[in-house]
Amino acid sequence: MKRLVLAEKPSVARDLSKILGADQKHKNYYEGKDHVVTWALGHLLTLKMPEDLKNEWQTWQMETLPMIPKYIGTKPLPKTKAQLKAIANLAKRKDISEAIIATDAGREGELVARWILEYIRFNKPVKRLWISSQTNKAIKEGFAALKPAKAYDDLYYSALARAKADWLIGLNVTRALTVKYQDNLSAGRVQTPTLALVAKQEEKISKFIPQKYFTLSLEVAGQRATRVQKDPYALKERQAVDELVKKLSSQNGKVEQITAKDKTIPAPLPYDLTELQRVANEKYGYSAKKTLSLVQSLYEVHKIVSYPRTDSKYLSNDLKVTLKDRLHAIAGLFPEAKQYAVKGAKVVQNKAFNDAKVTDHHALIPTEQLPQYNKLNSDEHRIYTLIAERFVGLFAAPHKERQEKIVFVFGKEHFKLIQTKVIEAGWKKKETPEKSVAKFSEGMQISPRFTVKEALTTPPKPLSEGALLAQMERYSLGTPATRAEIIEKLVKSELMERTNNSLRVTKKGQQLLELVNEELVSPQLTEKWERQLEQIAKGNYDSKKFLREIETDTKRLVREVKNSQQKYQDFSLTKKKCPKCGAFLKEKKVRDGKLLVCTSESCDYKRRAEAKVSNHRCPVCHKKMLIVSGKNGDYFRCKYDGTTEKLTGGKKKNKKMTKHEERRLLKKINQDDEPQESALAQALKAALGDNNV
Repeated sequence: MKRLVLAEKPSVARDLSKILGADQKHKNYYEGKDHVVTWALGHLLTLKMPEDLKNEWQTWQMETLPMIPKYIGTKPLPKTKAQLKAIANLAKRKDISEAIIATDAGREGELVARWILEYIRFNKPVKRLWISSQTNKAIKEGFAALKPAKAYDDLYYSALARAKADWLIGLNVTRALTVKYQDNLSAGRVQTPTLALVAKQEEKISKFIPQKYFTLSLEVAGQRATRVQKDPYALKERQAVDELVKKLSSQNGKVEQITAKDKTIPAPLPYDLTELQRVANEKYGYSAKKTLSLVQSLYEVHKIVSYPRTDSKYLSNDLKVTLKDRLHAIAGLFPEAKQYAVKGAKVVQNKAFNDAKVTDHHALIPTEQLPQYNKLNSDEHRIYTLIAERFVGLFAAPHKERQEKIVFVFGKEHFKLIQTKVIEAGWKKKETPEKSVAKFSEGMQISPRFTVKEALTTPPKPLSEGALLAQMERYSLGTPATRAEIIEKLVKSELMERTNNSLRVTKKGQQLLELVNEELVSPQLTEKWERQLEQIAKGNYDSKKFLREIETDTKRLVREVKNSQQKYQDFSLTKKKCPKCGAFLKEKKVRDGKLLVCTSESCDYKRRAEAKVSNHRCPVCHKKMLIVSGKNGDYFRCKYDGTTEKLTGGKKKNKKMTKHEERRLLKKINQDDEPQESALAQALKAALGDNNV
C-alpha cells in the first residue's frame, strides 16, 4: 500500500519526491515504492461566489442585500481543474491507504489541503507533515514524526472562519457601496481599517501648524549641554531668551551633580516576518511584498532559512541541538560564528528560547544548509544577511556601556550633558570611532558660554510601509502572511498610492473612508475579530459562534450603508465625452499607464489617456516611438520628428497556451509570494485571464 502526499506547489513536491524515493515522474504526480507525491497550485478551490448560490444574486441590486447563505461551499478555480481531477483520481486508487498533508505549515496551507480532501470526498486516514524548514534533514525528521490531521482541526476551523468572514463582510459591504454610489468601491474587514491608519496620519500632517521656538544650550568641553525643561518648546520669545542669557552670563556656573550608570543591552531577538519586512523597508526601501517574496525564495528554493510566515520572535528548546550546524552554515558571512560553534554554541541571549511563546512556527533563523552565495541575487543576499546577523547575535556577549550624566547649574537654571563610554561592544560592532569623554568633578567652575538657536516644530512624518506594518501588527490587522498582500491590494485598487518611500490615501480612498461604516474604519472591530480567530485556532473559541456574530454584523453594516445620507464624488470622472454614445469618460489606471473608459454600461469604448512608449524604433531618428490612439485606431508617432507609422498586428485572442507559457506559469506559481483570495486564485486569474485553454 502507498501513501498519497499532497504538497502545495510543484517545486515542493519535486523536493519531497526525491527524499521519499518517488522517482517515477508523471504529468501530475511522482510515484515510488511507498509514496505518490502530488501537488496543488496554491488554492485549487475557492468559496462559491453569490451568483453560484442564487439566481437573484447574479445582478448587483440593493434589494438582494445582505447575502447570508446557509451554506457557501467551494468550487474549483478555472484553469486548475485538471490538477484537481488528477488528485481525485489518485485518491480513488485502491493501493492508496492514507493521505499526508504536506502543504505549507500554517493556517492558509491547512485550508488549501482540507478543501481539496473535502471536495474529492477522501474518506481514508489523513496525517499531517509539520515542518519549519525545507532542508532534507527537516523533511526526513518531519515524516518520522507525522501527526493525525485531527490535531490541526482547530487551525482549519480558524482558516475557514476567516475565509467566510471575509466573504460575508467584504462582498456585502462592497456590493452595497458600489450599488448605492455607482462606482467600484471595495471595502473589507482588514483593508479598510488599514487604509484608515494611513488617512489618520495624513490628517495629523494636514492639521499641523509649525510653531517657532528657541533652544538654549551650554557649550562646555567641546560638547553641548541642553537646558533642563519639561516642555522642549517652552522658549517662544527671542527677547525673553536674550534676557535669560544675559542674566546667566553674569557669573560662572558649576558642576552640581555627576551620576554614572552602567547599562547592559542584550542582543535583539530573531526576526518574525513583520519586523523583517519593516527593517528591510527602512534599510533598503523594499515593499512588504518584495521582502516576503525574497524570504520565501530563501526558504523554498535555496532552503537556507526557516519558515518565513511566522509571528514569533522566539525559539523552541528542541532547536538547541541544531545550533552548531546553523552556526557553521553562516560562518562564511560571519567568521565569529565558527568560533561560537567550536566553543559549544553557548547561547548568551537565553531569553530567545521560550517554548510557551513559540506559535505555529519559531522565529526566522538560518537552516543548517550551507548557502551557495553565487546562486543568490543581491536582494536575497541582503535579506539572508539580516536574518543571519540576528541569529549570530544570540551567541555574542551583551553590549555594555557606561552613561555619565553631568548636571550644570547657573543660578536657578540647570543644563544636562550625557556622555557614553563603551565598556564592551559585544553584539554591537564598533563601526564609528568613539567620541572622546571629558572629565568633570563636582563643584568644578564652568564658563557661561551659551548658544541660542531658532527652530520650528516639525510635522509628523507620512507613514512608510514599515511604519504601517508596525501599526497593523499593533492592532492585529491581518497576519504576517497577509499584510503585504493587503497593502498591495489597496495600491492596486487605487485607494492608496506609494510616493517615494511613503504611503498616502488617494482621493478615491478618502471618499471611501467617508462612505463606509465607522466601525469598519476603526481598527478596534477588526482587532476583536482577529483575536477571536486566534482563539479558534487554539481551540478556545467556537467558530460557529464567531460566524453567527459576523452575520449579525454584516446585516447591521449593510443597513447602515443603505440608510446613509453621504454624497459621493467620482474624482476619476473627466469632462471628455465618449465619441460613440456621448457619455462622460472615466480615467482608469492600468499597469502600463492610464485609460479613458466610457461610463455607460452598454458602451465598451476605451482609449489611452496618454501616449505609451513602445519598443518600435523611428525609421528616421531610431528613437522609441509613441503609441497614439486616434479615430482610426492606434498608430506609432515619433515625438522628436513627427514621423507616423501604422500599427500592425494586434492582440491575439482565444489563443491556446503553449508548453513554454505553461512552464512560465508553473514557475510563477512556484515563486509566488502569497496565494490569495483564496489567494493564489487571483494570481492565476491575472496570469490566465486572456487565455482559453
